[in-house]
Amino acid sequence: MIYPQPIEKAINEIELLFSENNLPTWAKNYAISRRSLALLILQKDPHLWQLIQADDSRYQDIEMIVATTQNQLKQSPSIVIAHTRQQQAGNLESRVLSEPLQEKTLFTEKLHQLTVNPLTGFPILLIILYYGVYKFVGEFGAGTLVDAIETFFEQQINPVVNHITVLIFPWQPLQDLIGNDYGIITLGIRYATAIVLPVVATFFFIFSLLEDSGYLPRLSLMLDRIFKYIGLSGRSVIPIVLGFGCDTMATMVTRTLETNRERLIATFLLSLAIPCAAQWGVIVGLLSQKPIALIAWAVFLTVIFLVMGFLTSKILPGKPAGFYMEIPPLRLPKFRNILIKTWVRMKWYFYEILPLFIWASVLIWLGRLTGLFDILVRGLEPISLSLGLPQEAAPIFLYGFFRRDYGAAGLFDMQQQGIFNGNQLFIAAIVLTLFLPCIAQLQMMLKERGTLTTILMTSFIFPFAFFIGYCTNFALNVLGVNF
Repeated sequence: MIYPQPIEKAINEIELLFSENNLPTWAKNYAISRRSLALLILQKDPHLWQLIQADDSRYQDIEMIVATTQNQLKQSPSIVIAHTRQQQAGNLESRVLSEPLQEKTLFTEKLHQLTVNPLTGFPILLIILYYGVYKFVGEFGAGTLVDAIETFFEQQINPVVNHITVLIFPWQPLQDLIGNDYGIITLGIRYATAIVLPVVATFFFIFSLLEDSGYLPRLSLMLDRIFKYIGLSGRSVIPIVLGFGCDTMATMVTRTLETNRERLIATFLLSLAIPCAAQWGVIVGLLSQKPIALIAWAVFLTVIFLVMGFLTSKILPGKPAGFYMEIPPLRLPKFRNILIKTWVRMKWYFYEILPLFIWASVLIWLGRLTGLFDILVRGLEPISLSLGLPQEAAPIFLYGFFRRDYGAAGLFDMQQQGIFNGNQLFIAAIVLTLFLPCIAQLQMMLKERGTLTTILMTSFIFPFAFFIGYCTNFALNVLGVNF
């Protein structure tokens, strides 16, 4: 293989320094040709340079040769050597390999370039977000489907449950456990089935479609450079995107990231600024009536995600991990695959969420029965008022700790009652999104990151969420903004 003239000249000069009769012991142990040895030295092989610096009198001459070569090439000799080898391999391939040109192959290759090029990739991403997330999940899932199932529960299920519980249980506390405002069926199962399930189903359908098409690895490739600024790599796109479905599942998937530093940053951002499918689906459904507020909410969270990620990456020691990922071919998604993936994920999610919603209802019932719930709500009421929210909003933050989507469902209920104006809905959506991780995610954080790390993260997130809400309310009032 013939390299550019400055490289060949440097190889000859280094070979002269290591003549056959003047080879040091460590060079003889390598058992390779002098040309190969010279190439390794030019590429500053760490082990070789350590040996040269320690034992060899030729170090200064070699250092001068490498510096001169680099000045002539205007770049590192190792890069030139790698490019030359790559070009030679490409030439060999072109001589021995022939591929029939197919229109389909050309089209998929062009489409691949469009999805990974930031100039065209971001507009494509915005189109997917608008039609896939906003229109399908937000308007159809969190709007049309939720309204239909919620109306069915309110008109057909809840009155029957309340009537039957009165007939069966003469004791009021038992009636409240099953029915009425906070019952297992009238609140827990209703939230899980009527408000959460439609949003989760529509999100997982879109996610499965994108996954089966081969788009997600290309999204990772496109976002790799941006993620580098927040201490992550393109590989982190997968758990971050999964977080928009379920933060608990996404926290578990962070174990696939290469470095502990990257896993810490991803877990922190998932806990702070990534709403789960049911949570953001309900919020998108609520704010869809006020598009400016919805855009402001999305931009606000994106800024917090990037700024907090950048600051965290500066605080934590270490370097960003490298990014290597196999890019599968683009293809038309198979409808059967999409349905199977959606069904499996829905089943897993529903099996996990329904017991938690039931337990949340039981805990709320116990809290109300013992008076503890009322004490906690009264403690949150001053905080709620300081954010510019009505005191009736205090319970949704308590709900949000049991499950983030449980709190979002409570927000939906209160909006239906006309409790919030536009600004209050915007502030509540921000604080609830930034609020503490739900119990399930908290358990996964303890398992994956350990007790100390989990305590430090939650200790920061809790006051930070309310502080941001307070600042947002103050800014809206000063600027006279009304959504």
